[in-house]
Amino acid sequence: MRIEAHTLARMLSRRRRMELGFKALAVTTLAIALGSLALLLLDAIADGAGRLSWQFLTSFPSRKPEEAGILSALVGTVCLILLTAVFAFPIGVGAAIYLEEYAGKSWFSRVVEVNISNLAGVPSIIYGLLGLELFVRAMGFDRSLLSGALTMALLVLPIIIISSREALRTVPRSIREASFALGADRWQTIWHQVLPLALPGILTGSILAFSRAIGEAAPLITIGALTYVAFLPDGLFAPFTALPIQIFNWVSRPQAGFHANAAAAILVLLAVLLLMNALAVFLRQRYQKRLNL
Repeated sequence: MRIEAHTLARMLSRRRRMELGFKALAVTTLAIALGSLALLLLDAIADGAGRLSWQFLTSFPSRKPEEAGILSALVGTVCLILLTAVFAFPIGVGAAIYLEEYAGKSWFSRVVEVNISNLAGVPSIIYGLLGLELFVRAMGFDRSLLSGALTMALLVLPIIIISSREALRTVPRSIREASFALGADRWQTIWHQVLPLALPGILTGSILAFSRAIGEAAPLITIGALTYVAFLPDGLFAPFTALPIQIFNWVSRPQAGFHANAAAAILVLLAVLLLMNALAVFLRQRYQKRLNL
């Protein structure tokens, strides 16, 4: 018995040391990642804070760095994300509802689940190539705002489906059974009971997916979004640019003034991302409070 107790104590001690080692490794990795991010952010602030002004936000791009602004890129980014949400959100949530509430455990649903998971990990440039071939060339939408929005919708669609399914799974089964017991059919149960409870998670996952789309430059470069746009888009088929494209254009120029403009545009893009993340947190807390009442 003493030997077994001694062996057990050694095993527990070894396990504890391993856990402490993994925790230390995780903390070190996190510190390195956050430190690197902080250094990059400080460098962007040092280079671009002096260029941030109302004139910078309301001016079109120019060949002179001191006169250049991000108005067309900022408006193009907002229009692009709004159109992406219009296309991706209802399709993604609808697909999640079908797979979670109607499809069951058939072989077809399992194949679809595997493919959605794989698509969520596909590099964004692949979606750019798909958008170039399908929307720009095959469907004849050209290098327009519509082509960019549809390409971005394809990019975020798997993420929206996965996050929406996870949100639907958090709704207890007893809620559905109680609704059925009161005489509601399946769609009435989903619309009036399941979706309101899952809405905070659905909105949070969707907004975070759109936040990812805002910072993607590779798909837009692939479909041929313009790097110099001195006008605002006036329709779905209008040429456009976005903040990642404008930043890429300025960084590739040799003049130091354009590098400062790129740093300022990076700060604006980060501000937009933080606002979207804050919106996701606000909507989640608001709907959870309403549901708790």
